[in-house]
Amino acid sequence: MTKFSTLTAALLLISVACFSQSTETDATAKKEVSKLAFIAGKWAGKGWMMMQSGRESFDQTENVQMKLDSTIVLIEGLGKANGKVIHNALAMITSNKDGGYTFRSYLATGREGQFKAELIGSKLHWYPAENMRYIIELNDKGQWFETGEMNRDGKWFKFFEMTLDKVK
Repeated sequence: MTKFSTLTAALLLISVACFSQSTETDATAKKEVSKLAFIAGKWAGKGWMMMQSGRESFDQTENVQMKLDSTIVLIEGLGKANGKVIHNALAMITSNKDGGYTFRSYLATGREGQFKAELIGSKLHWYPAENMRYIIELNDKGQWFETGEMNRDGKWFKFFEMTLDKVK
């Protein structure tokens, strides 16, 4: 066999092995991630957060898509105050083998993180720190309602809130 035909045969075997791998969707991941479909869509609204200077308001949009056959949630968030971008983020939520979710976030500032998330009833909780949580739910009007809370001495204090209407 020539060098060329040996190389061709090897490439053919590698190609067959690569393409013969299963292309089935992970049914468990799809089942778990599909429970988060309630936040899918395009959203816009207002919110506030506590800063050192006091309570500051902002306008927010969230574009949430189910991706990879509903095994990943992709979230793009953009917040503005007085026309200036104050929040520019991308997040992905996946199911994990422990029965919860992994929330990965990326900020335009270069910061990124991987955090625990869980669905408690119909509310998505994610925890960017041991003493901090965000809770996303749909309120009685079908709006995205999200709060951010900090735990101090066993008590939760709200430092963030936003309410968004579904625009698509």
